[in-house]
Amino acid sequence: MTVNARIKSIIRAAKYKIQEIRGRAKQTAGKATGNDKLRRRGKVEELKSKRNQLGKRIKDAFRPNR
Repeated sequence: MTVNARIKSIIRAAKYKIQEIRGRAKQTAGKATGNDKLRRRGKVEELKSKRNQLGKRIKDAFRPNR
């Protein structure tokens, strides 16, 4: 993996982690306010992030190490 590809991978991982945290925050805010729609949106955002993180791990596993 080139240095440039490694940097992109790290940035992508951080982006997905931030998305997961934002989803959890929305869920918490939805629970605290009794807003089920916000809670559901947070859950969806968190699940999308986890899906993307899994895809990234799979992609990185098949990428040759240089």
